[in-house]
Amino acid sequence: MKRAVYPGTFDPITLGHLDVLARAVRIFDEVVIAVAEDSGKDASFSVDERTKLIRECLGSEPWVDRVRVASFRGLLVEFARKEKAVAVIRGLRAVSDFEYEFQLALTNRRLHPELESVFLMPRETLAFLSSNLVRELARLGAPLEEFVPPAVVKALRKKFPAK
Repeated sequence: MKRAVYPGTFDPITLGHLDVLARAVRIFDEVVIAVAEDSGKDASFSVDERTKLIRECLGSEPWVDRVRVASFRGLLVEFARKEKAVAVIRGLRAVSDFEYEFQLALTNRRLHPELESVFLMPRETLAFLSSNLVRELARLGAPLEEFVPPAVVKALRKKFPAK
């Protein structure tokens, strides 16, 4: 079985993340969404809230039985090794993402030579989207429905009530 790990903070998960995930499921037998507990970023949602939101958003997908959600601490390569993953999935939105992702991929290769990095692009209508942008839109009371699943809209509205 070919298993991949799709890591991130997913704070919150967006339609872009789900698009990359759907592409990964077409390539791998199983994808583990790896929610980073200690990313160094100030998260708006706790790791438990993020994993719960992801599970809610996956509920109706036809490939949900081939996706698992787990949180991890520490080195991604150690989590991937524990999961017996053959690859790490990374989403690329723009050329500007590539330099950072390339650096991470080479570092991961040094730490775990058998682990491949697979870069997937979301569809072009979602290529601009990031969790940071979505949180900023939520803070400003903007419409969110084009960017995140309904469960995330609800959670963001609760987290950032209209002023």
